[in-house]
Amino acid sequence: MQIDAERLQRDLMKNGRFGSVDVDDGHARTVLTGTEADRRAREYFVSRLRDAGMDVRIDAVGNIVGRWVPETADPDSEPVATGSHLDSVPEGGIFDGPLGVYAGLEAVRAIQEADLPVRRPLEVVCFTEEEGQRFGVGALGSAVASESLSIEEAHALTDEEGTTLKDALDSIGFLGEGRIRPEGWDSWLELHIEQDSRLESRDVPVGVVTTITGIARCAVSIVGEANHAGTTLMSQRTDALTAASTVVTDIETAAFERTESDAPTAVATVGSLDVSPNAPNVVPGRVDFTVDIRDISHESMMELVEFVRERLQQLERERDVETSFSLPRHRKPRRMSDRCRQAVHESATEVETSTVDLHSGAAHDTMRLEPFTDVGLLFAPSKGGISHNPLEWTDWEDCAECTQVLAGSLFALSNE
Repeated sequence: MQIDAERLQRDLMKNGRFGSVDVDDGHARTVLTGTEADRRAREYFVSRLRDAGMDVRIDAVGNIVGRWVPETADPDSEPVATGSHLDSVPEGGIFDGPLGVYAGLEAVRAIQEADLPVRRPLEVVCFTEEEGQRFGVGALGSAVASESLSIEEAHALTDEEGTTLKDALDSIGFLGEGRIRPEGWDSWLELHIEQDSRLESRDVPVGVVTTITGIARCAVSIVGEANHAGTTLMSQRTDALTAASTVVTDIETAAFERTESDAPTAVATVGSLDVSPNAPNVVPGRVDFTVDIRDISHESMMELVEFVRERLQQLERERDVETSFSLPRHRKPRRMSDRCRQAVHESATEVETSTVDLHSGAAHDTMRLEPFTDVGLLFAPSKGGISHNPLEWTDWEDCAECTQVLAGSLFALSNE
């Protein structure tokens, strides 16, 4: 069984032209759900699935599934599935998402051409709106597949101009019916670029993910009193921004301390602040900000969340401000299946490819699928760890090597 590296490269480069953006350096693409660029990317993918003899169906939120049932397989058995997504962030790179989609297709083609006795159907999946850039829900397609979001709720989502997801998909001809059912899969594998530099720094071509980090997204408000910047004495101020600044730095310190003790993968980020009234001659009266907390240990995550709560209570006593706290987003860490990880390691050994176990600090569609089937996640190296950027790059040799390992893994899982 041998993948066609040049065919894989051609597919990825062709896909990279849909929604392409002229930039000084690198390769950029903007592919938002329901746009013309999205339509062209989807239509090309569907054509390539059909060229490979796969049956194609589209569900109610535009998720695309190509299905191949070889003569040696029981058509009623649970399929082995693989894939990723085709959408991008604005001016994103050409590998984030598409590598997993086209690697999945190329893996199936390699199995077909080797005429191997496959016992289960194989499916290649493209999930809708993984990036959440137009309709505001990340991993939207897999959220519907996992029923954490209903079809009706998804259809009603709107973009900034008031266009619904349902109308956007209908306008490009990708509004199907029903939903993908991962609970009916034997297993699932996703190949994705690492979006970090650990593989590159170790000179290892394949990462085998052990756990996808959990995410706790805190929403915090600090209310002081807006007042004139010139006439309000320092002793008379209740400045919401300076109060917030002490919390922000304390959150960073708490995260650092955790990484130096028993939680080396813990991270905490204050990445969004809204200062009101945000005027140069007014003492800030209110600050709203988010705290993004992640770790592969749920206990560690929740300890940092509790630290934020307690620090806000302390702030009220020290600064005479009012605070509020909520946890609008909370996802537990997801551990990858031992069975899938073993299949990847054994496949890599067969083709003499080195691997390393690591965790994922970013969320992927695989996270939503984990409760429903055995899942695995493979990483390909990212040059300089850069992603969501025109300079995002994974060497073609690494793309091919990871796809070869993926192919062997899918074949092994399909014959257990």
